[in-house]
Amino acid sequence: MIKAYFLDYTGTMVKEDEPYTRQLLEYFVNHSNINDPKEILRIVWDMVKTLEAQSHGDAFIRNDEKVDRILDYCVKEYGLNGDLDYMHQIWRNVWVHAPLFEDVKEFFERSKLPIYVLSNDDLSYLEESMKIKGLEPAGIISAEMARACKPNKAIFEKAMEIAKVKPDEVIHIGDSITSDIEPAKLLGITPVYISRKQDVKIESVRVIRSLRELL
Repeated sequence: MIKAYFLDYTGTMVKEDEPYTRQLLEYFVNHSNINDPKEILRIVWDMVKTLEAQSHGDAFIRNDEKVDRILDYCVKEYGLNGDLDYMHQIWRNVWVHAPLFEDVKEFFERSKLPIYVLSNDDLSYLEESMKIKGLEPAGIISAEMARACKPNKAIFEKAMEIAKVKPDEVIHIGDSITSDIEPAKLLGITPVYISRKQDVKIESVRVIRSLRELL
């Protein structure tokens, strides 16, 4: 019997292509040796994933430190010469103010099961985001609480501990095969992949186009 939903944050609840991300990329283009926003996005995203993979246990670092490391690296490697504090603030705005997808609020309002938000973002920013958006999840499980980032299983185990559920009693919804679907399956959690823009088929995994399908 399913007793709860685990819901990924970035890309599942909030949009990734949003005004603050575009503002950050534009500023980067104007203050570095790279003039292609897509290339900047690739470099930054690769570094985020590398730092997340390294960030666990005693080596865990919060997102603010990850951002500082990425910006410092870009200063040395790509001639970034802008206001780093300004860029860091824009990055924080991405975490907090990224807009919701249209189906999220209805999902929270109509779901008969408690919803727990899982994210690699820091708890303080997630709490601020939920308050601004008027959402009241049953719980928020951040990477800093588990001392590990998705796809590390520790964050899912922490979520099950907080929600007081067993693997077969929860559904995890996410937009990443690597960070959401695969670790959920490994732990025996039922995964649901959300693909709002196009039809996708994943063997033995339910794929939805909207959270409304789960209502």
